[in-house]
Amino acid sequence: MTALRFIGTTSEEGDCPTLYEVPGTDRILVQGDRVTDPAQLAELRHVKDDETFVTVPRDLLARFAPRAEPREMIPFREASHLFHDFRHTAWRLETRRGYATDRRSEKWARWQAGEDIAADPATSWHANVTAARAAGRRFERVRLVDEPMTEGQRYLLATSEANVEAGEDIRILTRAEADRLNLPTGDFWLFDSKILARFVFDEDDTTLGVVLSEDPADIAAACQARDAAWHHAIPVREFAQRVPSAG
Repeated sequence: MTALRFIGTTSEEGDCPTLYEVPGTDRILVQGDRVTDPAQLAELRHVKDDETFVTVPRDLLARFAPRAEPREMIPFREASHLFHDFRHTAWRLETRRGYATDRRSEKWARWQAGEDIAADPATSWHANVTAARAAGRRFERVRLVDEPMTEGQRYLLATSEANVEAGEDIRILTRAEADRLNLPTGDFWLFDSKILARFVFDEDDTTLGVVLSEDPADIAAACQARDAAWHHAIPVREFAQRVPSAG
């Protein structure tokens, strides 16, 4: 689990005002301009020696400050019904450089051995995506990649074609561009712009669970991230043509 989770910023050029969450707690970290005016400092009450003070735009708190108590993490399987129950869109931001579930799969070993895994039989995931698309519902994701790509990212690129064939719209965004856009640094699914499922990972990229939220501030931040990422990302097939090989 990361020490901080980026919530949002009103800065367009990386100039200070930002909110972070301390995962697993009810604490919010506020980044802003340090207060140094003696007159203002003199007005503060009950100041402890280890406290400091910053100012931020009102808009930062209005847009991004959580309005509900954080929920506890739950096993991923307890949220799996959302992939069948959503009515319009299931949208994913995929930010990590690799995933333990991929590395532990037999498909990973075959890919490393040089086998063509693109023609593997369809899975239950593919079947659900195909059924959703037939009903007019959309599975979409933006996947961040590094330059150069990590081994885990090259593996995901090699497996993308089957997902696209099933009906999933996958797009690619470089990490540098994501940083410029101030996108979140953690993975999530957003269902119907109403339910947010944030992933929790350990240091080995193993999924520990998810945290669900319907907090309006969380949903607004996720929607803003989705819109920015989707605008700048490129279709995975187009991206694949630019790299020498996914293998």
